[in-house]
Amino acid sequence: MSKRVYDESDARIRPARSTRPRTKDRPSHDDAITALVTTVDRGRTTCITDDHLIVTAMKSRELGPKSVVVGDIVSLVGDVSGSEGTLARIVSVNPRRNSLSRTVDDAAKIERTIVANIDYLVIVASTTNPEPRRGLIDRFLVCAFHEGIAPVLLITKTDLAPLPEFIEEYKALGVQIVTTSSKTSDREADVAKIHALLAKKTSVLVGHSGVGKSTLINDLVPHSGRITGDVNDVTGRGRHTSSSAIALPLSPDLDPAGGWAIDTPGIRAFGLAHLDPNKIIASFSDLSEVAATCMPNCSHSEESCRLNEWAAPGGTADVAKTRRLQSLRSLLEIKDFDSSLPE
Repeated sequence: MSKRVYDESDARIRPARSTRPRTKDRPSHDDAITALVTTVDRGRTTCITDDHLIVTAMKSRELGPKSVVVGDIVSLVGDVSGSEGTLARIVSVNPRRNSLSRTVDDAAKIERTIVANIDYLVIVASTTNPEPRRGLIDRFLVCAFHEGIAPVLLITKTDLAPLPEFIEEYKALGVQIVTTSSKTSDREADVAKIHALLAKKTSVLVGHSGVGKSTLINDLVPHSGRITGDVNDVTGRGRHTSSSAIALPLSPDLDPAGGWAIDTPGIRAFGLAHLDPNKIIASFSDLSEVAATCMPNCSHSEESCRLNEWAAPGGTADVAKTRRLQSLRSLLEIKDFDSSLPE
């Protein structure tokens, strides 16, 4: 068999990817309009414009993944009519005044932003089923104080069990405490009080699954249709009913100035590994001044730590102060959180 002779017809020349030379010039997008992001789901972002138009958009490639979250103020170009089947494009995200973030990988310290531009962080906990865990409440408060967000501690199901004693400790930190009952006769007045508090503000509701966030959203925003669930009798954990964060208008005419309530999925893990330990200490205003008098490089866990003297003046331990100190040390030593851990 003779050896095949190759000629120029066997050579394949790969065509150029583009006939147009690339340029670094980018459009100015002077005609872009601003809008508020109300939900982000599978590559599509729902926004509402200043003219109350609901627009579906996708992110520009330059913005990268995870660059847009609920609560962001963005610039839109393209078809911003809001008509069915249209798709606009997000070309920029305005600077955020604050954000709520958590660590999703404690080892790699990967930070994931949940929402942005928040006025109130409403920490929802129930008196029972599931029982409140102060460890998760403290983690939310650290983020709130660090980002300059006003915290509100909302306790549900007060007709089923009394308020835990440790809830009163948060009043000394300037945390507003609000309660709601499951009784129909009392609930209407409770919801009206909460609606008045959140009106004209952007608030995010966070907490365990099963504490009543979606039920409260349905009361605050009629016809919102948020799915509610029960608590598993075996594990004591709630079932997830929200798969992604969504901002719902407190005003029936979709006026952004009327305020927004953001419902979030039930959180079972809220890590703080992305925060510097000094920022965690600064969030405990009643402990930070004492911690500043400790020896350099104090881990705040050794016997010589000044915080021990603060918690046990004269050798007699103060129960409330001891609990606060234990909470701080738990955040410094175990900055990730799992709801299965005892608190």
